[in-house]
Amino acid sequence: MNIAVIFAGGVGKRMHSKDLPKQFLKIHDKPIIMHTLEIFEANRQIDAIVISCVGDWIGYLNELIDKYNLHKVRKIVEGGTTGQESIFNGLKAAKHISSSDEDIVLIHDGVRPLINSKTIDDNIDSVKKNGSSITSVKVKETVLLVDENEAIESVPNRAHSRLARAPQSFYLKDIISAHRRAIKEKKFDFIDSCSMMQYYGKKLYLVNGPQENIKITTPDDFYTMRALLDAKEDAQIYGIGG
Repeated sequence: MNIAVIFAGGVGKRMHSKDLPKQFLKIHDKPIIMHTLEIFEANRQIDAIVISCVGDWIGYLNELIDKYNLHKVRKIVEGGTTGQESIFNGLKAAKHISSSDEDIVLIHDGVRPLINSKTIDDNIDSVKKNGSSITSVKVKETVLLVDENEAIESVPNRAHSRLARAPQSFYLKDIISAHRRAIKEKKFDFIDSCSMMQYYGKKLYLVNGPQENIKITTPDDFYTMRALLDAKEDAQIYGIGG
């Protein structure tokens, strides 16, 4: 099985939305998380979807899944107090529906709705070939490494720098084992699965993803996504690029 683990446990403090968690804000009259889920639903290689969601909004999410006829969503579980905990909760749900030790999980942010089907396919292929897949994009600007006082320590070569995005994909048995090890060792500050797996010595392999696959975190991100979706709609209507 290929299982998408979508985490949507955040409440969007940086988005400044008073009423809705950021994943439920609407763009083109559709909640952001529905844009994300529909892409995984439509991909032929995805067999099941599990979602880790902020607890108070699970009922509403179930209503949306019914409304948008998402048939691959198998489980919704409550998210945690951190991204790491939310992902682990989703992985445990994936384990519950897993059918073999060779099952693959694609871990993705609910607020990264500009993923595409090719990147999903590339992730699955990379895990089958290499055991891991980290979606990334090339760095377009100079990266600075700074110390705690924001003094520049080094300037990495841009040609050898990448931005990690999502999905981040692994065999389920490998990533859930790493999470259990982290809990045992009381390590709760990994910012993503890529960081955790690298810390525990897993060799990571990259796949190229779309530059527009940004995470909707701030109001600027929200308006950028809306503009990108507007551009895609215009391209379909007017035949741009066809």
